[in-house]
Amino acid sequence: MGYLNSVLLASGIQGDGSPVSGGGLSQNSKFSYGYASSPGKRSSMEDFYETRIDGVDGEIVGLFGVFDGHGGARAAQYVKQNLFSNLIKHPKFFSDTKSAIVDAYSQTDSEFLKSENNHGHDAGSTASTAILVGNRLLVANVGDSRAVICRAGNAIAVSRDHKPDQTDERQRIEDAGGFVMWAGTWRVGGVLAVSRAFGDKLLKQYVVADPEIQEEVVDGSLEFLILASDGLWDVVTNEEAVAMIKPIDDPEEAAKRLMQEAYQRGSADNITCVVVRFLSSPNNSSSEQK
Repeated sequence: MGYLNSVLLASGIQGDGSPVSGGGLSQNSKFSYGYASSPGKRSSMEDFYETRIDGVDGEIVGLFGVFDGHGGARAAQYVKQNLFSNLIKHPKFFSDTKSAIVDAYSQTDSEFLKSENNHGHDAGSTASTAILVGNRLLVANVGDSRAVICRAGNAIAVSRDHKPDQTDERQRIEDAGGFVMWAGTWRVGGVLAVSRAFGDKLLKQYVVADPEIQEEVVDGSLEFLILASDGLWDVVTNEEAVAMIKPIDDPEEAAKRLMQEAYQRGSADNITCVVVRFLSSPNNSSSEQK
């Protein structure tokens, strides 16, 4: 398979704790992307990301993800390294992409849990991913990282934060024999503040890795996509994020702008942002066609 673009710098691991950023352009010039990631005010880094352009059966595919770890970095790093590889190997990747995504999430979760047998404490991770196949954009989400698009100038959330106090999530957890209680915020079993995640083996019965998937058509009205960890969304609204970067053609600069704004607003968490610009959109300026 092999990467088809030459600007894949996204390791997702910041050795010295300093912010990193980068970006690239798809070989077919249909989309560009940028990322920016920082530990923020935290001493440890548990956010990871992936920005990957690959060839699958001769077709250029974009694979983007933000993975926010908890209980350590193990789960987020594992998901970054394995989720998309599992997905593009799926026999139904093109014929039934949604079921392929569900299977890849499930496979990655179960394989991570098997690898965790030697660890005494739980690690888990959110995942907010976007798959670009032809003129289809498929967003899948587990946890409280979030995907937001700008379509015809409007901010539209294309994922739902999975929180334990949501009526349907609480019901699912209680039906499985678990409970939700207040401990600074609403938590599954009084422990975990998200209701879906990879890993978390001690809570797996209640904290599932079943993604919710939303599909969007990539057409002239779709301008850009933001994927970000809750380090951004805790302090910046969907509408603010879209308005902030709408004038910024370079997606790397846009991602850096979001990251810096979250930090300045006092975000207490790691901050990771990925921005994908769709270059076929008439709303994008000609200067962006690199």
